[in-house]
Amino acid sequence: MAAAGSGPRPDARPALGVVVVTFNSADVILENLESLAAETASVALDVVVVDNGSTDGTCAAIRAWADGSAPFEVPADMPFPMTPCPKPVRIAGPDEGCPETTAAAPAITLIETGVNGGFAAGVNRGLDHLAAHSRADRFWILNPDGAAAPGAALAFATEPAGRFSLMGGRVIYTHAPDTIQIDGGTVNARTGITGNVHLGASHAATGAPDPAAMQFITGASMVASRAFHEAAGPMPEDYFLYYEEVDWAFRRPADMPFAYCPGGIVYHRAGTSIGSPTLERVAAPFSQYFKHRGRMRFVRRHLPGAKLSAWAYTLAKAAQYVAKGHVAEARAMLAGAFDTAPPPAVRDRLSPEARALAFAPFRP
Repeated sequence: MAAAGSGPRPDARPALGVVVVTFNSADVILENLESLAAETASVALDVVVVDNGSTDGTCAAIRAWADGSAPFEVPADMPFPMTPCPKPVRIAGPDEGCPETTAAAPAITLIETGVNGGFAAGVNRGLDHLAAHSRADRFWILNPDGAAAPGAALAFATEPAGRFSLMGGRVIYTHAPDTIQIDGGTVNARTGITGNVHLGASHAATGAPDPAAMQFITGASMVASRAFHEAAGPMPEDYFLYYEEVDWAFRRPADMPFAYCPGGIVYHRAGTSIGSPTLERVAAPFSQYFKHRGRMRFVRRHLPGAKLSAWAYTLAKAAQYVAKGHVAEARAMLAGAFDTAPPPAVRDRLSPEARALAFAPFRP
């Protein structure tokens, strides 16, 4: 189906839209873009990078990489071979639609929002652009600290899935390339805590999961069908960080199941900008605040009967953190879960404009 406002392209390659939301991602975004560029011989990629008001030179780094003035060096720990794509790479503005991607390199649309409106706000800006200008019927939401394994884009573009809502693949830790981070997600109905399918399992020894057993697809690597985007509407923006993709998944029509793509493999440098947890460390206070605030907002919206047990879980978990010496993390967790004022260490990481969006009152 051709998108409104887009003309036909004489291109036999399957099409795939890609949305990458950046915030202070200068240290990781180039390996992300290089991994996508390696796929353009087989997939017509419409890549939209939405920058949420970065202050670390993310946009300048993208432009310098694209014009060839800052050569890309493949990280020593990259889990797969990578050859930098030819330069220059075209960087288009949001008023140029989706420039045609050649077989040699992608054309990237860069949208600078000027303010950190949160993950969902950036995703929605990118999806709106693709819906209006891309011929693709599938839109891949990919974290900036994720690198697509060879063949991942083609797999996501062509995986037989029928009328699906959201499609996931396998997300693997970059620093431990045989260790799965997530194959799909579940939600505890009493606490709202999310679970990662196959977390910590061996990539080589673990088969594909059953998508019928999933309750959401991780926002780190998630493909939304155009039909789902039209039916469910935009990703909810009032979480700012965490749980927005879980809420979105709970809005899927009953006749649009989840799908899983075995070839959709992404290597993830988890938590590079917001301090998300890994198997080796607890989440930073910034991550704790928004994750537990998001969890309780999700519970109040979708699991209202579980509010008391979800709050009880918070108190028990915070006490456990204090006992282990993670006092700042426990305080942030409590403030987030009970939707009180954020600790200064959380508040001060955001600009005044971003605070007005991030700490807006919850509307059930």
